[in-house]
Amino acid sequence: MRRSGVLLPVTSLPSRFGIGTFSKEAYAFVDFLKEAGQKLWQILPLGPTGYGDSPYQAFSTFAGNPYLIDLEELIENGWLTEEECENTDWGGSKSYVDYEKMYQGRFPLLRKAYHNSHIAENAEFIAFCEENDWWLSDYALFMAIKDSQGGASFLEWDAPLKLREPEAIRRCRHELSDEICFWQFLQYLFAKQWQALKAYANGKGISIIGDIPIYVALDSADTWSHPELFQLSEGCVPKAVAGVPPDAFSATGQLWGNPLYDWEYHKKTGYDWWILRIGYSYRLYDIVRVDHFRGFEAYFSIPYGDETAVNGHWEKGPDFELFAAMKMKLGKKEMIAEDLGVITPPVRKMIKKCGYPGMKVLQFAFDSYDSEYLPHNYDKNCIVYTGTHDNQTTRGWYEENNRKVQKYIREYLRVKSGKDVVEAMIATAMSSTAGTAVIPMQDWLGLGREARMNFPSTLGDNWKWRLTDGQLTDALAVHMKDVTKTYCR
Repeated sequence: MRRSGVLLPVTSLPSRFGIGTFSKEAYAFVDFLKEAGQKLWQILPLGPTGYGDSPYQAFSTFAGNPYLIDLEELIENGWLTEEECENTDWGGSKSYVDYEKMYQGRFPLLRKAYHNSHIAENAEFIAFCEENDWWLSDYALFMAIKDSQGGASFLEWDAPLKLREPEAIRRCRHELSDEICFWQFLQYLFAKQWQALKAYANGKGISIIGDIPIYVALDSADTWSHPELFQLSEGCVPKAVAGVPPDAFSATGQLWGNPLYDWEYHKKTGYDWWILRIGYSYRLYDIVRVDHFRGFEAYFSIPYGDETAVNGHWEKGPDFELFAAMKMKLGKKEMIAEDLGVITPPVRKMIKKCGYPGMKVLQFAFDSYDSEYLPHNYDKNCIVYTGTHDNQTTRGWYEENNRKVQKYIREYLRVKSGKDVVEAMIATAMSSTAGTAVIPMQDWLGLGREARMNFPSTLGDNWKWRLTDGQLTDALAVHMKDVTKTYCR
């Protein structure tokens, strides 16, 4: 089956209140995808973000981001007023998210909504908390304690709390009971609104591609509540952390800082936590893309405390054994293996054995002649992208290349002018043999550097870009549908 879709984070949708949410604009985007002949909507991770605002460094692998809750629904419920939301400072730009203003403005409103909701006696809320108690109880407690500690990382908490001594935990559950209920309330709202939006998309023939990071954040409810899952020493201090080695893009590699899994422990449990995690992901999404898939075959281990990845080394991961256990418990599921970067023969063997499609990024295709990313080298079992959230937009990418590479790009795409490159890249992806093509919304709009989503290994200027009202036109939908039909997607 040939199909195509669009990559657009939920945060990048237009909305009245500073950031894309599960609002009417999200439903309108689903309608737009339907009109444009698309079958897929790929998003970024939906978890609650912390320092740096990265969706790949969340406070929980199971919780949802409170920023995505639609405030208009809370106004309709009578829990907030129109004036309260309108009079909040969301920042000066409709094209970019101001995360500082988001943090300062959104949580006070959500707390007001919580107190006005009297949710604690609501039967549906109680049932939600009971059904999700296996992760929600620890997450809500973690966030309540974190707030009481001024936002400090759990590694800085006093030992009784950091190490979850029973008496300290009992005391906090009692003293912070209202705050715990508030964090449960946010997850209830998130889940209810997201499931409604997903059901709407599915009803329109649109499947959701979700994205999960391979690792969890060090400062997360997962690490705090289940330290046995990770390579931690006394006091929950990591023995080593995740990253990638030095390469052509970075002389010192990338130091991500995530705790590494204790794969021996996971193996002893039959990979129960991973099966829970992946199973839960399929409640949220129709298809799951797993970031840094090569890390299951072998992962890069960097001594904790190092400032770069230079002293890291490779360690063996669980390989196919994990996915065999998953298939046995969960059945056959649609999964995308993010297999970008340096992929060794053992990694290729693991991915082939799994049967999951890998990724082909056209922007990577012109670094050398006859690259594996050039479409004449594809098989059907892959997902082709012009670029991803970690790349420059295609227009920006072309403009930033040197003249020699630009000439090769034009020659391969059979265009004479640089202004035709973006459309030709989209057509090349859509016409390829890849079973699935996913195009970032920025490329369909022909946007430049101003619309880039992320600069890997940097902080402070990422995850901000948003659509504005009027950019998704009827003419664009017609054009997208025409291209899609032309290439039988």
